[in-house]
Amino acid sequence: MRPFLIPSLVMAALLPVARADEGMWLFTKPPVRQVKEKYGFEITPQWLEHLQKSSVRFGNGGSGSFVSANGLILTNHHVGSGMIEKLSTKERDLLKNGFYAATAGEELKCPDLELNVLVSIEDVTARVTAAVKDGQSPDEAAAARRAVTADIQKKSYEATGLRSDVVTLYQGGAYHLYRYHRYTDVRLVFAPDVMAAAFGGDPDNFEFPRYCLDFCFFRAYENDAPAKTPHFLKWKTAGAQENELVFTSGHPGRTNRSVTLAQLESMRDSGFPHRLEQIFRGETLLRAWSDRDRENARRAKGAIVGTQNGRKATMARLNGLLDPALMARKKESEAKLRETAEEAFTRIEHAEKASREYEMRLRMLEGGDGFGSGLFGIARTLLRVADESAKPEGERLGEYRQASRPSLELDLLSTEPVYKDMETLRMANALTFLCAKLGATDATVQSILAGKSPDARATELIQGTTLDDVEVRRKLYEGGKEAVAASADPLILLAKLVDEEARGLRLRADATGEVISQAHREIATARFARDGDSAYPDATFSLRLSYGVVKGYMDGNVTIPPHTTFWEMHERHANQGAIAPFDLTEAWKERATKLDPLVPLNFISTNDITGGNSGSPVVNREGELVGLIFDSNAPGLVSDFFYTEEKGRAVSVHPAAIQEVMKKIYRADRVLEELTH
Repeated sequence: MRPFLIPSLVMAALLPVARADEGMWLFTKPPVRQVKEKYGFEITPQWLEHLQKSSVRFGNGGSGSFVSANGLILTNHHVGSGMIEKLSTKERDLLKNGFYAATAGEELKCPDLELNVLVSIEDVTARVTAAVKDGQSPDEAAAARRAVTADIQKKSYEATGLRSDVVTLYQGGAYHLYRYHRYTDVRLVFAPDVMAAAFGGDPDNFEFPRYCLDFCFFRAYENDAPAKTPHFLKWKTAGAQENELVFTSGHPGRTNRSVTLAQLESMRDSGFPHRLEQIFRGETLLRAWSDRDRENARRAKGAIVGTQNGRKATMARLNGLLDPALMARKKESEAKLRETAEEAFTRIEHAEKASREYEMRLRMLEGGDGFGSGLFGIARTLLRVADESAKPEGERLGEYRQASRPSLELDLLSTEPVYKDMETLRMANALTFLCAKLGATDATVQSILAGKSPDARATELIQGTTLDDVEVRRKLYEGGKEAVAASADPLILLAKLVDEEARGLRLRADATGEVISQAHREIATARFARDGDSAYPDATFSLRLSYGVVKGYMDGNVTIPPHTTFWEMHERHANQGAIAPFDLTEAWKERATKLDPLVPLNFISTNDITGGNSGSPVVNREGELVGLIFDSNAPGLVSDFFYTEEKGRAVSVHPAAIQEVMKKIYRADRVLEELTH
C-alpha cells in the first residue's frame, strides 16, 4: 500500500535556463543543439525512441530499464525493496538473505507493482487552456481545468486502453498527454542481500566515495509469460571511461528550480521544518520499536531506511534554502523577470501568504499527517471512491477518474501483509502529532480522539478494523456507496468524520494553486520570449533525458576520483570494524577472494538527476547500458532548487561490478547469461 498523497499546494513556475550539463529534458524537446555544440554528438529520433521505449517507470516512485528482449528489468535494490519486503516472511527474509530465481518458475509475483512504459506523447495545451475563460473565479477556473483534463484522459483511455495522464509542464505553460503501456504482472528475479545492496547504510548515504551494489532484477509478464520487449538496452560490461559522455533516461519526481523566491521562503520557513519534525518523531519511534524484537526489526526495516533517507535529503535541501548566497542568487535572477511580470510575482506572494491560514490543517487532515496509517488511507479511498463514482467524470477528484481506476484497484486490493501492531504504533504517534499541531482542544481533534488518549484511540481503531482483510476491502469496493454507508468499521467511520473538512481544505488549496498557476503562465511567457530553447521544465515524474560526463571533483584540497573498486569496499569494511552497516554476509566473505579487487564498483557523473531517477539507466552514445543511477552525493541534493556542477554528482553502480558479483558471489548464472548474450 502506498502512503496517502495529495497534490502539492506549491505550484512551480519560473523556467530554468540550462547551463553546463544542466537539464531534465523532455523527450519531445531534447537538448539536440546543446549536446551537438558541446560534445559533437547528434541525438537522433531513432536513438531517442529506442531509449524511451527501453525505459520503465515504477509506480512506487522510481525508474528502471529493460535489459533483455524477454521483459527483464534492471532497477535499484532500494526501488525494489518495498516489493522484496512484501514477498518476505518471518521464515524467509528476502531483504536479509537476498533472492535468486534459478528457474523461470521460481520468479516471485509481486502483489501490487505497476510498471509503465511511455508509448506516445500528445500536446493538448490548446484544449486545456481553452477551457478556462476570462473572468472566471479561481474556483471556477480550477473546476474547468479539472473537467477538461478528465475528459482528455477518459477519451484517450477508452480509445487506446493505455494509461493516459495529462502532465502539466512549465507550470501551466504546456500540457501533454502521456500514454503508457501498463504492466501489472511483475515478478522478482534476483536481489542481492541488503548488506551488499546498502553497504554503508545511513552513514554513507548521499556521500561519495560509495561502495553499494544497489541493484536488482524484475521481469514483466503478459498473459502469464515473459513480456516481449524488442526495445531493450544492451549490456556493456566495460562501462564508461572518465570524461566520457553519458545520458540518463528516468523519471525525476519533482524539482523546484522554477518556483519564486516567495515559494522557496515558504518551504524554508514552514514546509521543510514541518517535514523534519515529522521524520525525527517517526524515526525515533520505529527504531525503539525495532530494537525490542527481531521480528519487529524485520517488519520496520524498510520504513526505517526510507525515513533515514528522507531525513538526510530534507536536511540537505533545507540547508540549501538557509544559504544566504543561494537565496540571493534566486532573488537576483527573479529581479530580471519582474520587469515584465511584476504583477504575477505579487499575486504569488499574496497567495503564499493566504495559504498559511490553512496549510497546517491541510497537511494534518487532507494530507494524512494526523493519521499515519496505511489502513486509514484504505478507509479514505473506499469512502471516496464510492462517493466520486456517482459524479460525472469531470467533477471527480483526479485519483478516482476512470483512467486511474486500474492503478487504484491494484493498490487497494493488494495482498501485501499488514502488521496491526506497527500500524497501531504509527497511528498513535500521528494522533499525538495532530494534538501538538492543531491543539488538543480543537473541535476536530476532540472528535477524532473521541474522549481517549492517542494511544488508546489508535489501539481501538486499528485493532477494531477489518480492512486488513483483502476480501473485506473487495466487498466494500464492489458494493459501492451503499456498502460503505452501511459499514460500521471504525476506520471508515473516522474517514467519514473528517471528510467534509478535509475536502474543503483541498478545494481551498486547489483555488490557491490556480491563482499561482495562472501567475506562473505569465512568467513562463516572459521567460520563453527571453530564453527560447534553453528552457526546460521542472521535474514531474515524467520521462526525462539528462546528459553529462563521468567526472570526479575537488573537495577542498582532496581529489575525489570518479570510480571506486571492490578493493576499497573491503578496505572500508575492515577499517570500520566489519560491523553494521559495514558488515557483509558469511557467504560473501567465503567467496570474496574470487572477486577482482580492481573492478570498478561505483562511479559519479555530472548528469542532472533528483528523486525518482533512482534506477535510471546510464547509457553511452551507442545507447548501451554503462551504469545504474542510485543516488546523488550531498552537494548534489541542492539541485532540487539550483543545479551545480562544481561538486554535485549523480552516483551509479558500474555494470562490471554487477556482473562480477552475480558470477562469483551469488552465482546467478541464468540471469547473467540473459544479460550478456
